[in-house]
Amino acid sequence: LIDSDFTFLNRKLAEHYGIPNVKGEEMRKVMLQPNSVRGGVLTHAAIAKVTANGTVTTPVKRGNFVLTNLLGLPPNPPPPTVGAIEPDTRGATTIRETLLKHQTLDACAVCHRRIDPPGFALECFDPVGNFRTRYRSSKDVKRTAVVGLRFLHKDYDLGPPVDTTGVTADGIEFNGIRDYKNHLLTSKEQVARNLVSLLITFATGGEIEFADRDEVERILLAVKDNGYPLRSLIQHVVTSRLFRDR
Repeated sequence: LIDSDFTFLNRKLAEHYGIPNVKGEEMRKVMLQPNSVRGGVLTHAAIAKVTANGTVTTPVKRGNFVLTNLLGLPPNPPPPTVGAIEPDTRGATTIRETLLKHQTLDACAVCHRRIDPPGFALECFDPVGNFRTRYRSSKDVKRTAVVGLRFLHKDYDLGPPVDTTGVTADGIEFNGIRDYKNHLLTSKEQVARNLVSLLITFATGGEIEFADRDEVERILLAVKDNGYPLRSLIQHVVTSRLFRDR
C-alpha cells in the first residue's frame, strides 16, 4: 500500500509512466527498477489526478489525502475567520512558496504544518501523474520537456525546479517521495488501523463505533507478525464479527 517493488500496468499506462517494454492492453504485474519513484498507491497517476485541479497540482489536497486516507488523521476544517486575513504572498513564484507564506499566520500555520509536507513530497508528480523535476513555465525559456500524457507528445517550457523536501509535523525531515514513503513505513500500524476502519465502513455502510474498537484491534493483532499484508487484512475484515453481523 505504501511502497512496493512492482506496479500494475498495460501498454498505455506504462508509456505514461515512461516504463519500457510493456506490450498490450491487459493490466499485468510489472516489476520496477530499484531506483523507480513508483510503487505504492501514492505514486499512481489516478491519485495524482484526483488530488490536482486539472491544470496545476494542489499540495493541500494531496496532503489532506495522505492524512485522511492513509494515516486516519483528517485535518480540522479551517476556522470561520481564516478567510478574513490573507498572508502577504507577494514574491511567491511557486505553490510551495505561497503555502509557506500561509504558515506565517497563526490561524493557518497549525493545520498547514501538518497538511503541506506530504503534499510537497508528492509535487514530483504533475497533475496527471507524470514524474517531473521542473514546473511548467509561462515565460520564454530555452529548454522544453514533454509534460502531460506522454503519448500525446505535448511540449511545455520548463519553469523553476520542483522542491520535494520538507519537515513533517513531528519534526522528521525528508527529501523526496522515496524518503517520505520510508517515513510512512514507520507508521505501518497506524496505516493498517485506518485501512481496516475504511474497509469496514465501505463494506457495511456504518462508521466504526467505540464498541467496535476491540474487534479492530483483534484484526490488527492477527496480521501484525506478518507486517500487515493487504490480502490478510481483507480476509480478516470479511470474516470478522463487524462484517458478518451488521
